[in-house]
Amino acid sequence: MSILEGSSILVTGGTGSFGKAFITEILANHNPKRVVIFSRDELKQYEVRQMFKDDPRLRWFIGDIRDLHRLNRAMHGIDYVVHAAALKQVDTAEYNPWEFVKTNVMGSQNVIEASIDAGVKKVVALSTDKASSPINLYGATKLTADKLFITGNHYAAAYPTRFCVVRYGNVMGSRGSVIPFFRRLAEEGQSLPITDLRMTRFFITLPQAVKFVTDSFEMMQGGELYVPRIPSMKITDLAQTVAPGAEMHEIGLRPGEKLHEEMISAEEGRRALLLESDNRYVLQPDMASWGYEPPAEGKPVAEGFHYTSDNNDQWFSGEEMMKILETEV
Repeated sequence: MSILEGSSILVTGGTGSFGKAFITEILANHNPKRVVIFSRDELKQYEVRQMFKDDPRLRWFIGDIRDLHRLNRAMHGIDYVVHAAALKQVDTAEYNPWEFVKTNVMGSQNVIEASIDAGVKKVVALSTDKASSPINLYGATKLTADKLFITGNHYAAAYPTRFCVVRYGNVMGSRGSVIPFFRRLAEEGQSLPITDLRMTRFFITLPQAVKFVTDSFEMMQGGELYVPRIPSMKITDLAQTVAPGAEMHEIGLRPGEKLHEEMISAEEGRRALLLESDNRYVLQPDMASWGYEPPAEGKPVAEGFHYTSDNNDQWFSGEEMMKILETEV
């Protein structure tokens, strides 16, 4: 039986792509007592309410994670929290840096404080590959948030609340995915813009991302940063899979954009273990005053290990990607 069964769950940013997929899975397969959707946009909440036909297990809180008082109210009686709320656009962050700090950093600390005060059992915070060796402001705010959630376990050492982080790459079918963008241009007969023909990316489907989070609730002690082992693909191969025969043109890397994605840096690799049975890596906390124990099944990675989309040992073939695009995206 899932630990989420019969529980009260809160999802910050619950009207986004991940939030909707997570709610779908939880309602269908985990039988929660209630699920609280905490987000800022009343229109999106209305649309998602219609999507789930006003399921009586769902509760709707208009609120901003910058508002600690509102979070405290929403957290009342909550057992588990998924923290998915964030400002995410790289170029927007460069123009509005303090807004990203207020949401991604200060808002994350508010989630930590409210979770501890409400007696929440476990919190899983969603991160991004851009938090590994960040070169843009968005990535820097997410790295800071990652560290806040990991060290939040020190704040909560004498309390029941525990925190962990999950970090993964591009989600196929999400609002920010390049796939629908390529499809639209191909339908219009336009050439597909490729920032760099050598570029590679990690890819994960929404159902895989949701399962990764729900499994993390089951296995976490607190203090872990989990990274899934997922395939890579060259952007040019993806473009030809989405739009066979379409023309492509190179436009150059945008400010703050990497040629290859990184999910575990060489420095982080020093504390990484491979959990083969769960097909994931775990970055262990540097310090663990709350009584963390390394997972017994964890295998040390090789000396100098780092996990980037170009040095991956798993790659999507065009046929595999096409099957996913036809069935899940």
